[in-house]
Amino acid sequence: MKPHSPGNRIAAVVAAAALLAAGCSSGGNQSSTDSAPKAKMEGDKVVVSVMAAANPDMKLDTNQTTALLSDKFKIKFQWQSTTMDGAAAKEKRQIAISSGDYPDLFLLIPYVDAFTKPELQKLGKQGVAMPLEDLIKQHAPNIQKALDSNSVLKAMSTAPDGHIYALPQWSDCYHCTYPNKLWINSAWLKKLKLEMPKTTEELREVLRAFKTKDPNGNGKADEVPMTTDKQNSTLIGYLMGAFAYAPYGAGNGVPSLLQLEGGKVTTSVDKPQWREGLKYIKSLYEEGLIDQASFTQNAEALQAVGNDPDAVRIGSSPVLWPGIFVQLGSKDGRDEQYDAAPPLTGPDGTSLTAYNNPTSIGYTFMLTNKSSMEARVAAIKMLDYMYTDEGAIIANSGPEGVGWVKPGPDDVALDTKAKPVWKNLTGTPKNIAWESMGQYHLPLPLRNAQAVPEDIYSEAGLERRLFQATQVYEPHVDKAKVFPEAQVWTDPGVVSELATLKTNLDSYVSQGQLAFVTGAKNIDTEWDAWVKGLDGLGMKRYLELYQQAYDKNKPSS
Repeated sequence: MKPHSPGNRIAAVVAAAALLAAGCSSGGNQSSTDSAPKAKMEGDKVVVSVMAAANPDMKLDTNQTTALLSDKFKIKFQWQSTTMDGAAAKEKRQIAISSGDYPDLFLLIPYVDAFTKPELQKLGKQGVAMPLEDLIKQHAPNIQKALDSNSVLKAMSTAPDGHIYALPQWSDCYHCTYPNKLWINSAWLKKLKLEMPKTTEELREVLRAFKTKDPNGNGKADEVPMTTDKQNSTLIGYLMGAFAYAPYGAGNGVPSLLQLEGGKVTTSVDKPQWREGLKYIKSLYEEGLIDQASFTQNAEALQAVGNDPDAVRIGSSPVLWPGIFVQLGSKDGRDEQYDAAPPLTGPDGTSLTAYNNPTSIGYTFMLTNKSSMEARVAAIKMLDYMYTDEGAIIANSGPEGVGWVKPGPDDVALDTKAKPVWKNLTGTPKNIAWESMGQYHLPLPLRNAQAVPEDIYSEAGLERRLFQATQVYEPHVDKAKVFPEAQVWTDPGVVSELATLKTNLDSYVSQGQLAFVTGAKNIDTEWDAWVKGLDGLGMKRYLELYQQAYDKNKPSS
């Protein structure tokens, strides 16, 4: 996910939004059968061009799941791959759309390059995104069943004009639902005779000890008390929870700005509590307890520190799961040293955590008006297969016998009360599954029916480790503050205005909070002016538009 500095990343996002705004000629709302181009065939397979993000180990042309789906649904995939760098991936897809040189199908990843609601509404209006509802009714009974039985999925999939222009992923990932975690080196705590920190000041003392007392025992001051990367960081979100409610996404990158207060749509980023949280984070940064590279390094650089062959160097890392900063199954067992610290309690007793459910609110499967009717039917049938348990497991883990097997009599499901249905194999070859790109329908019963070893520190026991860690976080959520972004659509007439407001505010908040933490801005003397700047960029109007949308689309429960 990303070799840009924060400034470059923000610039890329702004540029991408501008490209979208300047985008395609208006094509109106076409049905999925109107004016479809002639199919391109290669033998008995229909050619489908696809834009998708891929990690360095994933070669989509030779991927085993690609081969399986290609044969099963008679699709010849022509891949246009992007990297997992979200800013670069989004920029590439927007350049493709603006130039008119875009693929038949976008098959995106929620946390990398998914389309937002405003983007999707605009693309639907322009005729770039093809309505899917007729295709689903005719060719996708499993998708239709999911929409009919899941009111949230249906609400988030259906635009105000009644069309389904793209589909999101539905993955009931329990540990993803509470994403703002901190993983801390318990072996170092034990060596230094320290308790797991529960308050902001206890964390400060732990980080100081990590920095100064040589917990890795190599006689060098090479320990990094806290570090993360700019792609996966939950640093501001996790630490801010001791001062204010930090909606999911309120990290180093593009934040989420919205929360509810008794039915009123508001924001937390202009409140005194947010300022106090930033001051606390700044104090850790000034003391060298937060690695300066946390705001600039990419995922590969973070892994290089976590996997330093000379010594264990990372004391803590605020990310979703430990595999982001250390290699699971490390020969020296260093990955087993990290446990989740609980949400911190702040000076006034505040102790909150973010809530992210559904875990994906972006739109990832979108057929375009470049696709032939044959391509549309083949693609929606393929997606419909992913809505079955078998298809979901294959897309996530690879073909049966390669990435997963049926459980044995002694296997235990993640939910110990459930009957195990599938079991991932360890030591599997790379490039066998679509992984995050294929997680379209993983409801909780299927996820919890995965057979997982009871040893939480084994590589194969990771899901149980994450499950148990998340149980520490769940009591700290205040769902009354959670803005139901998935179900709320804004009026089509204000989509362009809202997209501009969001781009400007996201950039301003991202840059501002980073500047306050690093000292580029003085939080004591420049805070009031910065808050006024929010109003200058239209924060009040932004909240007003979302209040109108919330009142119109308010969930019934």
